[in-house]
Amino acid sequence: MKSESTLSDGLVRLEKYIANQGLASRREVKQLILDGNVLVNGVVMTETGLGIDPSTDHVEVHQDRSQKQTVVLYKPRGIETSKTDTSNQDIHDVYPELSHLAPIGRLDKESEGLILLSNDGLVARVITSDQSDVEKEYLVTVREMVTDEAVRIMSAGILLDEKMTLPAVVEKLDDHTFSIILREGRKHQIRRMADACRLTIENLKRIRVGNVTLETLKEGEYKTVSFE
Repeated sequence: MKSESTLSDGLVRLEKYIANQGLASRREVKQLILDGNVLVNGVVMTETGLGIDPSTDHVEVHQDRSQKQTVVLYKPRGIETSKTDTSNQDIHDVYPELSHLAPIGRLDKESEGLILLSNDGLVARVITSDQSDVEKEYLVTVREMVTDEAVRIMSAGILLDEKMTLPAVVEKLDDHTFSIILREGRKHQIRRMADACRLTIENLKRIRVGNVTLETLKEGEYKTVSFE
């Protein structure tokens, strides 16, 4: 192992390697190392900035997960996930008791439904990493009639920002409502897909992320969930 200033090709900083595994944030990893909770090849590491070879070095991380918390919130319309303008309210403004938890993903101001908040980096990585295939399910109400052609187009994929969306599972529920299941989360994706099909969204509600659903939660309510 070598210090950060003399890293050779093929070596990765220990903190970066652990954080990229989704085990903790960069700040948490640094503290884990300083506290002697990280071992490399069976040796306790207490110095940050060391380089390891992921192909040959074995890294162990010992951490107390009892302080990790994840909640599922039924976000109402009219508040942002994270503040983009000082004149707007976001989740932490409305629920200051959840200020120690970070939103996982996002729902725009005019959308409602399920959003997870957590201080668990592993949960966040599973859901939001580029390799994630966790499903997100939505109910969408539109002003116009939902046509079979619109369902077909959204299911197959739509070109957004010069890149096709992944195939989606789309089901027409009635003349003005459809459900859609995505395995990606591009910005305003459903609104842009609907717009490409000449559909005007009147209500957009997320009802599921992976195996987590709203169940009996009412608008504005939240509860703790476990991923153990």
